[in-house]
Amino acid sequence: MERPQRLLAILTVLQSGRRTTAADLAGQFAVSKRTILRDIDALAEADVPVVAERGRYGGISLVYAADVDVARLSDRETEALGLVGLDVARARELGLEAHTRSAARKLSTRAPWPGTPGTGGTAADGPSPGLSDLVAIDTAGWFDAERAIEAGSLLDALRRGHRLSLWYRTSGRTDAERLIVDPHGLYSRGGRWYLIAEVDARPRMFALTRLESWRELDESKEVRSSAPLAEVAANLVSALEQRRDVVVTALLDTATEDLARRILGSRLLSVEPFDAYGRGADDSGRQGLKITVGYDEVDGVRQLIQFADHIEILDPPEARALVRGLSEDLAARHGDDRP
Repeated sequence: MERPQRLLAILTVLQSGRRTTAADLAGQFAVSKRTILRDIDALAEADVPVVAERGRYGGISLVYAADVDVARLSDRETEALGLVGLDVARARELGLEAHTRSAARKLSTRAPWPGTPGTGGTAADGPSPGLSDLVAIDTAGWFDAERAIEAGSLLDALRRGHRLSLWYRTSGRTDAERLIVDPHGLYSRGGRWYLIAEVDARPRMFALTRLESWRELDESKEVRSSAPLAEVAANLVSALEQRRDVVVTALLDTATEDLARRILGSRLLSVEPFDAYGRGADDSGRQGLKITVGYDEVDGVRQLIQFADHIEILDPPEARALVRGLSEDLAARHGDDRP
């Protein structure tokens, strides 16, 4: 069960009026206690009147007399809540914002929260702040300037179960190609939306930001894989992240390690100390790191150019040759005083 569906199921359990525990819920939904507690925090952050009390006689329950009734949700509200939880940004991209907001209103009583004794005051000092007053969560990526995605009409087409004709621009190309695909569904990862669809009976992942146009065809889709959408997407992601046909070894300035980890992510296979780039102590006393980075092809080493004079490629020889050629070309372009 995915998290949005689990949140709705937890609410249904709590609505029965009985107090339960994180351990009981964890056993019921086959997840860890830590996961259940994060789910409870997410509900509280959305102003759902759920409380968790510690101690021998503690437990998880709804605030006494709270007017929360999952049965009041419409079919579309329940569907939206089960798909994206209370993530309004994701709902907006799918054309489900109104249903998500109305579901959130029905689940939130906006009742004052009881004061929390301890550091900072007692119940007599007034209600303590809710999690939404203390925690802000933004699922967008850093420096994300990509165009806004409106996938509502595409989602409607997917519901009808037809093939699609795409004009899609592959990464690194300037022109789009036409493809006939059998769609599985939409997938969100890292703040971006993707269409998972089969081309010639093989699943592929299409970034919606590079989908220039699409058209619904008057023929039913024929997908070969009967696996759930989440499983198909997970297999595609795993294959992409584990493809390391070329392993590049390089020397990197120690001060650049944090930046390298952020930029390279799972491509960064190993990091180990390496004094003065392996050439003994020099006058600067520079300390370095020996790193290995995995790519699916040697051309991926272009990514490392952004580290400029903080990096030196050691192996393989063709990667060194590529960086040398790129550096010479850059030097030639910047070799005069043209504005």
